[in-house]
Amino acid sequence: MLLLLVLSALLLLFCNLDVWYFLRGALVFFQAWFQPRIRDILAEQRYDGMVLPHDLDYLGHMNNSRYLRECDFARFHHYMRNGLFMASCKLGARMVVGASTIRYRRSLDFREPFEIRTKVLGWDEKAFYLEQRFVSKKDGFVSAVMLCRQNVVRCSPERIIEFVCKAKIECPEFPEELKHWISFITASSQALRAESGLDNKSK
Repeated sequence: MLLLLVLSALLLLFCNLDVWYFLRGALVFFQAWFQPRIRDILAEQRYDGMVLPHDLDYLGHMNNSRYLRECDFARFHHYMRNGLFMASCKLGARMVVGASTIRYRRSLDFREPFEIRTKVLGWDEKAFYLEQRFVSKKDGFVSAVMLCRQNVVRCSPERIIEFVCKAKIECPEFPEELKHWISFITASSQALRAESGLDNKSK
């Protein structure tokens, strides 16, 4: 009877909560915790992965949503290794994804090993900007590229960096493609705000 209750509780848990996501997050945390600290916050970091059965779509490739999920874990690993995650926690800040754009270049097949190369491209007064690349270990081909805006709530990127590095770090110049992308998401935000204003006036 007790076994049946336990199994029922586990079934209910797995049906209503993405348990594997939280277990994977805990694993990434402990992996990064016991790895050497990376002092350079601008250094590229690599996070290994492999396409498993639960990653597949109907065509036998890694499905599109899994790329974004893997990027989540790679960013968390990145922030753990360079100290930005722990610093943000100590400062009472939260980092949330404000925007992301991914470009797919070639599909990743079943059991294909890959690595996610993550680096901070720069920051402004409200957010960090990162690039994440999916690189096939089979031939080194860049299968997908993602740009991410990581908003900082209740703090600022500059303050977090100063807390980690114990000094002011100058933000590198943004690459041209990042400038274009920021212009796009800024224009999109302005258009949505204007649209919301019109909607409110019409009510």
